[in-house]
Amino acid sequence: MAELLASGRLLDLILAGVGLEALALVGWRLYRGGNPSAASLASNLAAGAALMLALRAALLGAHWTVLAGWLSAAFVAHIADLGFRFHDARRAGRFAAGAAAPGAEHRLDRVRSRGASILD
Repeated sequence: MAELLASGRLLDLILAGVGLEALALVGWRLYRGGNPSAASLASNLAAGAALMLALRAALLGAHWTVLAGWLSAAFVAHIADLGFRFHDARRAGRFAAGAAAPGAEHRLDRVRSRGASILD
């Protein structure tokens, strides 16, 4: 097992699994429809794949610029995923732009009431 990890072969197998997962999720989304969007799925899987490629590069002793490149790609994909998720949530009406998330007022009221009882 240590040889599989040190050679990077284990990560190759995991990346192949991520590719199969991507195909399965896109197929499921086409069959069932709905959220998350295909772009959100792709950016989420890309972020994870880039992190695994960064780990593979580190294990194989690649130059630091290769590692930095994969980590940068993971960061960009992660930010894109967050953007797609917020866009999907707004479009679905879960919360409006600039509005607090559902239930936030209720939580804030509880915090205020606890704070008031502490100060009394």
